[in-house]
Formats: sequence, C-alpha cells, structure tokens
Amino acid sequence: KLPGFANWMKKQAEEFGCTMKSNINIAGFDPYGEEKRVALRDGKVYSSDAIILAPGGRPRTLGIPGEDRFKGRGISYCATCDGDFFSGKEIVVVGGGNSALEEAVSLTKYASKVTIVHQFDQFQAFNHAIDEAKANRRIKFIMHSAITGFHGDAKLESIDIRDLNDEKVYNFKTDGIFIFIGYIPNTSFLTAGPELNSKGEIKVNRDMETSIKGVFAAGDSIEKKFRQVTTAVAEGTIAALSATEYIYSLKNKLQHELII
Repeated sequence: KLPGFANWMKKQAEEFGCTMKSNINIAGFDPYGEEKRVALRDGKVYSSDAIILAPGGRPRTLGIPGEDRFKGRGISYCATCDGDFFSGKEIVVVGGGNSALEEAVSLTKYASKVTIVHQFDQFQAFNHAIDEAKANRRIKFIMHSAITGFHGDAKLESIDIRDLNDEKVYNFKTDGIFIFIGYIPNTSFLTAGPELNSKGEIKVNRDMETSIKGVFAAGDSIEKKFRQVTTAVAEGTIAALSATEYIYSLKNKLQHELII
C-alpha cells in the first residue's frame, strides 16, 4: 500500500495509460537489440523499444545485533530526513568519509552534541570536510573504535563501543545514531546489462542513457554525487524524455526505410 502522495502519482500514471506490475521477480534481462526483453520467474516476458532502470539502492549497514530492531527508533541513515527529530539531543555519527563528516556538520543544526565514531585513526575525506568538522565545537571524535551493539527499550538508549587499540568494550549513552558508511545500489540483477562502475552503480550520460542504446537509468542506482528525492525526480524526468525521443527516432528510421 502506497502513502498518499505516491498513491496519487500512481493513479495519475495509470490515467495516462501506464500499467503497473508489483511483487514480481525478474529472471532474465536482455537489453541488447532494438527489442528489449525482461523475463519474469512466472514465465511471462515483456518486450519494449526502450527500458528505464530505476532499481534504487540502500544504505550500507553495520550488520550487528540490534540494528534492525532500532531502525527508525533511534537509528537513521539520512540526516536530511531525520535530523529534525533530534533537536537538542546528543547523537552519534558512524563513518569517516565525506558523507559522514559533512552530515555530522549538518546535524549540529539540530543536535546539541555530535560524536563521530570511526574505525580508523584517520579520516578518508577531503581536507576541507575534515577541517570543518574539527572546527565545529559541537562535534567530538572517538577514533580507532567500532560499534558492537545497540541497547534500549522502545527506542535506542545506548551503544557498545569497542576500542580497537586495547579491545575493551564500554557502553556509551546516546539519543540516536546516524550511519554513513556507504551506499549499495540494487544492481546485482544486471549480470548482462549496462556498464557499471567499481561500486556497482550504473554509468549514464547527460541524457541518462546507459552504455546500451535504448536503455536509460535514474535514481539512486546510477553513478552520481547527491542522493535526494529531488535529484531522482529530475533524473527520472530526463530519462523519460530521452526514452521518448529515442523511440521516436526508431519510428522515424523505420518510416524512412519503408519509403526507400
């Protein structure tokens, strides 16, 4: 069941002739040739002149006990989405890359204190991001350490931190934790498809076209810097218009060949 706005968009798309299939499993994907094919596990095969890929992605998790239990109840992966819920509270940010440091600085607009926990003794971020975080009085650092557990009742109340120097584990009280340790695109099904980068993200050009003619991509599965709803919507628009233009070019080509 879709939330209100998404349900409205679904209805609008259907009014324009769009057919939606949900809860399906893709068994095969053949994007080559002028006719693209997508095979489902139930035996059905869909073909089209163009395909737009928008499988999205998901934040990389720590994968430790309690993480699933406290998602949305103290554990977050999006500062823009949830930062306001932690106004005046003390929180933890996990990670040492650009995203972690930049989001930690952003979260100081809400939180009274932000503690960055990083497993190494140095950050893997640009110098300007490191300098900005270190200059912020609301940000503290716990280096060469790893989180090993989450605790609480209705919501997250504390975490276990292991000091990687002496392997000692201690409990650290916090109102919330933001995890920024990477992003995983949902592209594992593209075993025979468009070119991916080393992170598994789909490579696209300015028209959102992939390395395969007639195959476009948009959203959090593509190679890009910013991952927000607004950027995904813009990319979806460009991909749709580009796909439409591509289909018209195919029809014009066919008409030209018939005339000849």
